[in-house]
Amino acid sequence: MRCLLWLLLALSAGQALAAQKVRYCDYPQYPPITWSDGNNVRGLAPSVVKKLFGELGYEVEIVVLGNWKRCLLDAAEGRVDVVLAYKTEQREHSMLFSTVPVLREEVALFYNRHNPVVIERLEDLSRYRGGLLFGESYGPAFDRMVAKNDNIEWVSDNQQNFGKLIRERIDFITQERRTGELYVANRPGAQDIVALPKPLSVDYLRVAV
Repeated sequence: MRCLLWLLLALSAGQALAAQKVRYCDYPQYPPITWSDGNNVRGLAPSVVKKLFGELGYEVEIVVLGNWKRCLLDAAEGRVDVVLAYKTEQREHSMLFSTVPVLREEVALFYNRHNPVVIERLEDLSRYRGGLLFGESYGPAFDRMVAKNDNIEWVSDNQQNFGKLIRERIDFITQERRTGELYVANRPGAQDIVALPKPLSVDYLRVAV
């Protein structure tokens, strides 16, 4: 209840209260959390946002942009009102995050068994070429490793990322475990894509305004 009250107070300072509508930005590339059926955005994330803000008396407008980085930028600059995201120090400069998380996520490293990835510590990933979606962040240590080594190919589409991994054009994908396993299970030719059993990290999706 305190979380709902906090969100209401935060929104009351902006235009959303006057309009009785919030603009929620989603990037439906993360089943089962969020995906598109071709017409509508579905999954846990949009369902939670609709229920949460519906109980507060708001209509929710779902906005889908070209990539996740655009969602975060528009949220930071106030062009949209709500996102579900991991809390990072950089994002806290421009957004307020709920104290109660929506979901616990285990971040795994996916690779092609024909091109094994051997790591004992995070820095070992600097020897490999990875693939991420624009705007993704998996913790300060991971972000520092990426910035230092420039070993990531950035794309807008997870299907593209897994396709590159299947063809061994990249060595690894860092991905939420449930999402990655669904892509592997449903993509032709992905039978050789596996995940390291030990997670790279554990993080929590939160409502951010």
